[in-house]
Parts: sequence; C-alpha cells; structure tokens
Amino acid sequence: MKTKIAIAVLGLASVLSFGANAAHLVTDQQVQDQNLQSMGTISVSGIDGAPTDIRHELSQKADAQGASSYRVVEAYNNGNYHATAELYK
Repeated sequence: MKTKIAIAVLGLASVLSFGANAAHLVTDQQVQDQNLQSMGTISVSGIDGAPTDIRHELSQKADAQGASSYRVVEAYNNGNYHATAELYK
C-alpha cells in the first residue's frame, strides 16, 4: 500500500517543472503512446524530504544518463524515501 501511495504522490508532483531540458516523469500510457525506448533503470535512496525532492533526484540522475524521461516503477518510505525508475530516450 505504501508503494502505491508513494507512486501516486510522485505522479502528482510531476506538475512541477525542474527545467526545460530536464528529464520528465511519464506514465505507462505515455510510454506506449509515444513508443519510448527503454535505456535501463536508476534508483535513489535515503532521501529525507518531500516527494518533489525524490522527483528532482530522479530527474537529475536521468539527465546524467542522457534520458529524456523516466517512469517510477517502485517507491516506498521506510523512514527515508527510496524510488526506482525506468529511463527512456
């Protein structure tokens, strides 16, 4: 249940922009509709803050890997947030 809540919160946080060239959060439907190509996964752990902090960290890591977008596939809060995302080009 915590995973679903964390993913939902991350999805809602996607309305915030972290820069014009920053990798952005996408949904399963957008991956299919836009025929995005997977480039692997990234994860962030130990983040103590708001879900927007997690999104920012994921976006920065995705940018560093050359991705244009990412989709959260796992997220939970066990004292600190952890999230895993699939990257797309």
